[in-house]
Formats: sequence, structure tokens, C-alpha cells
Amino acid sequence: MSSITSTEVAGKLGVVVIAHNDEALVGDAIRSVLDQGPVVAEVVAVDDGSSDGTARVLDELAALHPRLRVVHRTVNSGGCGTPRNDGVRAVTAPIVIFLDSDDVLPEGAAETLVAAAERHGAPVAVGACVRRELPEGRDVRWQPALYREPAVLESSDDLLPLVHDTLCVNKVYDRAFLAEHGIRFPDGRCVYEDFLFTARVLAAAPRVAVVPDTVYIWHVRRAGARLSISLDRDAVANWEARIAAHRTAVETFEAAGRKELAAACRTKFLEHDLRLYARDLRAHDAGYRAAWWELTRAYLGTFGEGEIAAAAAPARWAARFVLAAEEPRDLERLSRLTADPARLLPPHALGGDVPVWSEDLPVELDGVDTLPLAGLPLLVDGDLRAGATGGAGAGVGGSLRFTVRDLYGRLSVAVPRTARVDFVPRGADTPARTERTELTEGPVGWSGRVPAGLTGLAREGRSRGNRGVQLWDVRTTVTCADGSVFTTALRLPAERQRRSLVPSSRYGVLLVRQYTTANGSLAVRLAPGVRDGLRAIRAKLRRISRSSH
Repeated sequence: MSSITSTEVAGKLGVVVIAHNDEALVGDAIRSVLDQGPVVAEVVAVDDGSSDGTARVLDELAALHPRLRVVHRTVNSGGCGTPRNDGVRAVTAPIVIFLDSDDVLPEGAAETLVAAAERHGAPVAVGACVRRELPEGRDVRWQPALYREPAVLESSDDLLPLVHDTLCVNKVYDRAFLAEHGIRFPDGRCVYEDFLFTARVLAAAPRVAVVPDTVYIWHVRRAGARLSISLDRDAVANWEARIAAHRTAVETFEAAGRKELAAACRTKFLEHDLRLYARDLRAHDAGYRAAWWELTRAYLGTFGEGEIAAAAAPARWAARFVLAAEEPRDLERLSRLTADPARLLPPHALGGDVPVWSEDLPVELDGVDTLPLAGLPLLVDGDLRAGATGGAGAGVGGSLRFTVRDLYGRLSVAVPRTARVDFVPRGADTPARTERTELTEGPVGWSGRVPAGLTGLAREGRSRGNRGVQLWDVRTTVTCADGSVFTTALRLPAERQRRSLVPSSRYGVLLVRQYTTANGSLAVRLAPGVRDGLRAIRAKLRRISRSSH
């Protein structure tokens, strides 16, 4: 088809922005929409019964911008579905998109999506979403495998991968299509309304235009005073709501005769939802664990073995383990197996000649003998020794030792030979420094050692504008004698977490902390200079003092 010009898409899009008690951020969201240009015919902002100054901010903006209209709800709905439904009813443009008040649309997103929908006659167009972790500003692409190149999805099989993208906000929708199929959000408090709306859209089997461009920036503020409804996972009720939403999505596909989408939705639950929550179990109390275990085993009991087998390892191993264990157990192992990257901690038990979870719970770990090394939950242990930091070279300032551990003999066959270690600034995609080493076989695996170059890292961090505390991730790429290659983050065993305060000719003092991230990986925290080092120490002492009262 021919290309679509800006003039041809002008006035095609209505944007629904929902807001509740977000006076400090909603203005940025609205401005990001108005800056999209003439493609946006109207913006409907729905204030969902806010008790702060959100309504005032919206009304003031509406007085300045004719394209903006405000819908005021006098009572908060308790969720995101009702205000979005209100917005769709108020929109008059033929195409609609949704935006939350604490997020933004990047430049050109609206025109890109509408042009794709128009060019291909698609009732739905979708693009990439970026999760921006604040305040760090780290961008992580949401479901990156789905949006690598332009595409037009027309068959049910084409739509299967989209089951993994449950967001409603990185898409535009033809309003006539939504009306024809009676597609709307669930009203009231529904924690995962996106799941259900997206299932209803896919069940109607629309043609979908895919663009690889970033069309939505999802701001994630975990340290904020108020977490979003879906990110507030402290109570087991959140997991119960997620299971309920997933169950209803499967039923939606089945009722529409989309058996293949229902099966894909179940697989997605194992590969994403189960892993997302299981990896955090060890951080919860016994009451949460018991309730989570009961809910999860009950729901997994509705899955057929074929559906579990269809999930990739290690997701299917985790599901079978939870089904087999009547009570919560082995939480550290389960947590690391379901993290990203996945790791299978010892013991590596055998049931006869078959790899199993443990001797007393012989759940088979099928596929260990056939999966490529890059698909195995391999374990590389790391240990950073700070040492002296007197020199200026990148190789000066401690060393990093690590051991690549075997997994049921797979590495013994491949034979690890060399390793590349990358030091990556937190939030960056490319390493700031790389070291290489030969590996030496020992009693527990293959070991290597590279210079940590902590002074050099601190200097590199400062050259990138980070004058205060710096965070560095460490990952290694191992090349084997048979040509196999795998990349993983290093694991830091709990007993190796430590702090070092070492002298530095460049900074006076360098505070070094090696610690375990949420997914169990080795990370390094550097505070260069006396001032930053002492500030970090005082902050730690304050946290210890508060926790003891």
C-alpha cells in the first residue's frame, strides 16, 4: 500500500487520559498528547473523583487548549476501567488511544500508529512500550521480541504472540470495531482490567498493524508514596486478582472459539505471571507464602500436563514443583530458578539417570539434556575483592573472581574455555569496560579472574555525568570448546556480600559494596570521594537505626 501523509491522518485520533490524585504529573501527560500534532483531534481527560488538585489542573489546561475536554467523576470508580469507558463514550474521533496520567506519549507516537492503521486497514495498531524506571531513568523495553520489525497480523496464529502483551495503552483502536464487538473495560475495581480488555480485542480476531517504534513510555515509580494498582503486590489479594483476570481471559478466548489463543494464554501465565510472583516469595512472610501456595496449586491444577509441557523451561519445571509440593519449600531455589536470568542452585539431584528437583521430590527437569546452553539455568558464582585502588589505570583496583559451575554434565561435554566479563552502568545497554580471561578447570567447575579496575569504573561513571553513588551490573559471556556460547549475570552468594572502604589516590577514598540485586545477580555500588563515601555510610547507619526501633 502507498504511504500515508500527515495530512491524511490529521484529526483521526481521540486520546483518553485517565487521572486520579495525580496533580503533579497529569500536566506532563496532557502536554505530551497535545505535542503530537494535528493527528490528535481531541483529548478527553477523565478525572476519576480526585481529592487533590487534579481537577483544577485539568480545567486550567482545558481553558488554554480547545482540543482538551474534561470529564469529572464525582465518585472514584476504584479502578481504571470505568474512567476509560467514560472517555471512549465521550470521544468523537474515529480512532482512540489510552494514556495514564503518570505516563507520556513520545514524540510522533500518535501519527506513527494511526498511519499504520490507516495504511493497512487495521482496526488495531500496536507499537513498542518502554518501562522507564524512575528516578534512575533506566529504560526497559516491554516484550521486546514482539516489536522488532513492521508486520501485519491477520490470522489467529499470527495473533498468538500478542497474548504476551496485555497492555492496552500502546495501541490504537478503531472505535467502530470496539462498538461492533461490544468491547469495553470491566467497570469498578478490577486490578488487571488490561488483561480482560486485550483478551476481548484479540478474541474478535482483528487485523493488527505492528510498528517497531516506541509509542508509549510507562513510568514506573516504585519508591513513590503510592504504587499503581497493579504494581502493589505486597498483599496476596493482588495475586488472587491476577489469577482471576487470567482465568477470565482464557474463558473469553474459549467462548469465542479461539482455542489456540486460550492455550497461548495459559502458556503465558506459566512463563510470565508465575515466574514474576514466585521469584519474590522468599521476601514475604509465612502467611503470604501459605496463601500464595494454596491459590497457585489450585489454579495450576486446572492445567493439563500438555499445557504445562508446552511452556519453556524453566517455567514448566517451576509449575510442576509447586504442584508437587503441598507446602512452601525450597524458596531460595525457586526464586533463583524463576528469576531472569534463571539459575538452578544445588543440589543437582538425579532420579536414576534423570535430573530431578530433589531426591525427596523427584520432579523431572525434562530437557536438561537437549536444551542449548543458552537456554539452561546455568550458575556462575562471582566474588569481588576490592583491594588497593592507588593507580589510575582501568585495571587497577581489585579483582573479580568467578566460577562457572556444571549442570548435570552439560558443561563437561561443552568444556568452557574463555570468558568475557562486562561491567555495565546501571540503565545502560552497552558495557563501559570489558575484560577477558582463560578459564581453568577445578573440582567444582571452571574458574577465572579479571581485574575489577574500580578506580577506572568510578572515573568512567563520573565521565558519564554521575558525580555521586554509581551502580554497576556485571555479566559474563562464556565460550566453550565445542563453539557453544552463553551469557549470564554472575550470582553473588549471600555470604560474600560485603563493603570495603579503600584508599584512592584519585578520590581519597572509595566506598565499594558488592551486593545481590532482586534477581540474585552480583552488582557493585561505588561512592567515589570522602564526601560521597561518608554520606553513604551515614545513610546506612540511619537505616539500621530506624530498623532497630
